[in-house]
Amino acid sequence: MPYTTEEGGRLNNFANEPKMYEAEPPNPTQRRNYIILGGLAIALIAGLMVVAVSVS
Repeated sequence: MPYTTEEGGRLNNFANEPKMYEAEPPNPTQRRNYIILGGLAIALIAGLMVVAVSVS
């Protein structure tokens, strides 16, 4: 483990940092799936609002 010594002789223990990586942009199939899921989520919320208004 990486220790550093501070003023006064105190040891400070730091956590290991995770490896960094760059995210890849979504491919066309993933983009299409995101759009479909977004549309379904909007339809679900709209349906729930219609039910809530009709019940009240």
